Amino acid sequence: MPAAPPSTADALGNPVHVRDAASLALVDDFVMGFLSCEARAARLVLEPSGDDSPLVQAYAATLHMFAESREAAANARPFIERAQAGARHATPREQRYIAAVAAWVAGDLARAITLHEEQAREFPRDLVSVKLGQYHCFNLGDCPGMLRLALAARPHAADVPYLHGMLAFGYEQCHLMREAEASALHAIAMCRKEPWAHHALAHVMLTEGRLSEGLAFMEEMSATWTGLNSFMVTHNWWHLALFLIDLGRGDEALAVHDAHCWGVEPDYSQDQIGAVSLLARLEMAGVDVGGRWQAVAERMAGRTRDHVLPFLDLQYLYGLARAGRPEADALLANIEAHAPRAPEAGRAAWQRVCVPAAHGLVAHARGDMAGAAEGLGQALPRMVEIGGSHAQRDLFGQIWLDALMRQRTPAALRTAQDVLQQQCNGQPESRRLARQVAGVYAALGLPSVVS
Repeated sequence: MPAAPPSTADALGNPVHVRDAASLALVDDFVMGFLSCEARAARLVLEPSGDDSPLVQAYAATLHMFAESREAAANARPFIERAQAGARHATPREQRYIAAVAAWVAGDLARAITLHEEQAREFPRDLVSVKLGQYHCFNLGDCPGMLRLALAARPHAADVPYLHGMLAFGYEQCHLMREAEASALHAIAMCRKEPWAHHALAHVMLTEGRLSEGLAFMEEMSATWTGLNSFMVTHNWWHLALFLIDLGRGDEALAVHDAHCWGVEPDYSQDQIGAVSLLARLEMAGVDVGGRWQAVAERMAGRTRDHVLPFLDLQYLYGLARAGRPEADALLANIEAHAPRAPEAGRAAWQRVCVPAAHGLVAHARGDMAGAAEGLGQALPRMVEIGGSHAQRDLFGQIWLDALMRQRTPAALRTAQDVLQQQCNGQPESRRLARQVAGVYAALGLPSVVS
């Protein structure tokens, strides 16, 4: 590799080494697009400049890894290898970022997180590193780690609205709702189009049962959801649909699924699991989803050997099983085979959480409510270990409760009453929960105490 070019700076003021001005524009689009969840981040791979600068190559590897498919690491490897080969010409900040992405490609998330934490302390305006570190912590169920990364950057990047959005989600996942709401509102005051902050505030409002307020807020913000990557736009509409479901407006939520949640990038992992999760919730709320399971399952049929994250595999599995696809059996068998040889950082989650949950989900999809309650009941106490947010993992709790209610045995109904009444107490606006708990009380021979 030729001698390093002169140093310049990215949009956040971090020194970078790139070959020309065109490359710097791509780097800035990646940096700011990644932080703002905008599709322009992908220009770096869609419009390659031919720049072999180490950081450019590492950013390209990052984008390939976000495919969250079994091919992602193989597609990213040539880029990260080129970055590593030229790393001696890079700055210390760039070198550590390259090492963190290399650890990710190799499947060593614990090492990647350690490097991102070091980066946050030494180069706290490298917010790409902070956000990527949060992503890894999120996928391992390490909510305090998410918050710790953002807090390390706050004294040095308080001028960046997206940092406050990252803080908001870290606070929310740690159940610090007042801090989460304050950080989200601060981010939105700085930049109204801050979809990650919208998302964090939607989490707060859903958790606190502020359903009508949450729906109104997301409807108001939806006009700003332009130019986003498919995950962010479909996921924020997914959150809006959750408010509709709980408010008893299931038909409107189904229309949101059709118009905004499914079909943006139907081959992408996050779009697929968002559709699975929404269709399952709609069905449990009494909405007929028609042939939509088949449309989603057709796109997931090739996922039987992915095993990127247990959180993803479980939702692929449920969607395939609910659609009656034979690939569900193949995926279940492959999950069982993969679990004992999964990377160490997530192996316990695969073995102790994913495997029993997988059996429970397939059982539910096929009408075996006792098997569903058994498998999911075993997994639920440790479900945080598979990653995903509280709102996303609530899917598995809802399916477990549905299995208990449909079993209709005295023991199952007693358990369902114990859980559902507590949920109703915290969600007095939820017509979904009110309907469910009323059914449980009727089966138990008790008058409903929920209006």
